[in-house]
Amino acid sequence: MKQGFFIITTVCVALSLWLSRYIPAGAFEEILSPLLFTTTVTVAFFGSFLVFKHADGLRIRRVWGWTLLIWGLIDFIYLAGDLFARSQVMDMSAQHITTIELLLGNLLGWLLLMYPTEVVRPGWLTFRTGLWQVLPIYVLVGLDYLIPLSLRPLIALYPFALIPLLITHIRTYKNWCEENFSTLDAFDAQWIVHYLWMVALVGVNYIFICVTHAPARGFTQLWFTIAMFAYSTEQILYRKDPWEMVRGREKAGEPAPEAITEPALSPENSEFRQKLDRWMEEEKPYVNPAFQLSDLGAVLPMNRTYLSHFIKAEYGCTFYQFVNRYRVAEAKRLKLEQPDLKMDEIAARCGFSSRTVFSNVFTREEGVSPREWFKKCNPA
Repeated sequence: MKQGFFIITTVCVALSLWLSRYIPAGAFEEILSPLLFTTTVTVAFFGSFLVFKHADGLRIRRVWGWTLLIWGLIDFIYLAGDLFARSQVMDMSAQHITTIELLLGNLLGWLLLMYPTEVVRPGWLTFRTGLWQVLPIYVLVGLDYLIPLSLRPLIALYPFALIPLLITHIRTYKNWCEENFSTLDAFDAQWIVHYLWMVALVGVNYIFICVTHAPARGFTQLWFTIAMFAYSTEQILYRKDPWEMVRGREKAGEPAPEAITEPALSPENSEFRQKLDRWMEEEKPYVNPAFQLSDLGAVLPMNRTYLSHFIKAEYGCTFYQFVNRYRVAEAKRLKLEQPDLKMDEIAARCGFSSRTVFSNVFTREEGVSPREWFKKCNPA
């Protein structure tokens, strides 16, 4: 069930917010708060250690490692102040969150957006771009001190202003993946959507903290942050970096891509298309789930960028769609020739990474599910 992750996380957060209303202030301040902060620091430090240890030279993992490390250090300072200096981590008697808590909450929220930004736009997030993103927070906090009008709602909502920028980046990332790979389930944008949903829930709960004076208003934020760190670290350690995969192919001998924005129209295009069609039909390279755009260089004298434009211009689709059309056609041929073949075997023999991917792609291409199509072809 595709929506299960979103439903389960939302229900858990909603139930926690409701239950937190019945936690006595004393129990939270004396027991739950130190315990949860200690767990957060432990998970953040241990997670950063694992990520740095297994970074394998990937900048994307180092970004997540630094995110965990900085968050862990800030929470450690909070915890040390609460345990040794007896300064309250949260002022439970306050009607609203303090300005310092508001500022730190924004900075931590922005910190959580570093990882998805690096995923979809490697190298885009530099010190300069990061400074420009954080600067409005300081400006709003300064104005909140200088003018009588409270700007705290704007400050609390500021991290949400960065989400539209990320959505634009995600669309670009999905297009780039479809232009370069024939199988997307190992590094598609769905994981980033899950991650952003967790960040959004953290943000919604943060707003709840800002507007309420419930005694245990930080309870949900703390345990959900722990769960998010643990889940995200596990996912990040076992996910491939498509950008690094492409760069690895280029280092292995593929020419560096040129800045081509429009493929040249020439008689050679027709010849190249015929050559590619013949190669795809005779060699069937698409049955390999790891088949990539750069593999076309074995038959066409083009670099990766030009290959992508060539596929778009000649076939009117991305490389991902181009390859999966052949895979669907092969699946139909196999089923007609061998009606007893199971769906799992057909999917594997046609280059699909799983039966689920096969079903989704087939339905998108044919307008009906594989089972329905096969039933029409073999009514008996």
